[in-house]
Amino acid sequence: MTKEIYTAALIIIGDEILSGKTRDANTPWLAENLNESGVRLTEVRVIPDDKQKIVDTVNEMRTVHDYVFTTGGIGPTHDDITAESVAAAFGVELELSEEAYAALLSYYEDESDITESRKKMAIIPKGATLISNPVSGAPGIHIENVYVFAGVPRIMQAMFDAVRHELKGGKPVETRSVSADLAESLVADGLAEIQTRYKMIAIGSYPKYQNGRFGTTLVLRGIDDDALGAATQEVVDLVKLLGEKSPIVS
Repeated sequence: MTKEIYTAALIIIGDEILSGKTRDANTPWLAENLNESGVRLTEVRVIPDDKQKIVDTVNEMRTVHDYVFTTGGIGPTHDDITAESVAAAFGVELELSEEAYAALLSYYEDESDITESRKKMAIIPKGATLISNPVSGAPGIHIENVYVFAGVPRIMQAMFDAVRHELKGGKPVETRSVSADLAESLVADGLAEIQTRYKMIAIGSYPKYQNGRFGTTLVLRGIDDDALGAATQEVVDLVKLLGEKSPIVS
């Protein structure tokens, strides 16, 4: 029997994210693209450049999710410690990858340009495989169900595209939304009743303020098309009953 739901966790590694100096742009993109592959991003953690924290988080996440993705910390500087931390999480040594070194050499062209700091980007956990990086040469790392990506969005996206075909997933989650010029508190009770009848559908309520008026957008998500359609119709009927004459359904 085919598994219906595959889940993933994203571990964002970097003091620069936690300090607010750098904004995370990877989560929305990864969530959308994972869903296209039938994988749900169900957990996101942001953690510092701390080896033990990375080890503990990777080990926790890889036991409860089908896939774990990390971003950040695989560059040439002293605080880029993701590779060594992932090696520690799996209890393996680090080794110089000839394939990764060749990728660096191909990118930099002259071996004299590969400083000791840059050479660090070719050192990977023993037993890991490489993830192609057509943007800047230095590869990502794949070991068991853990995928180690760069933090720069353009590079992260290229790395994900390189492994996308490897991911086994279920049916992508479909989304429907119903927008109404009604206060969130007005629809709360009726929405709760609908949710009890459609436990396989996730229903969320999000207040909005547009054109000088408060309103609510109701979002329904699920993999059962029939249930999603029926639940959406009940939500439409609810907001009409409460006074919304022209709900926007998308």
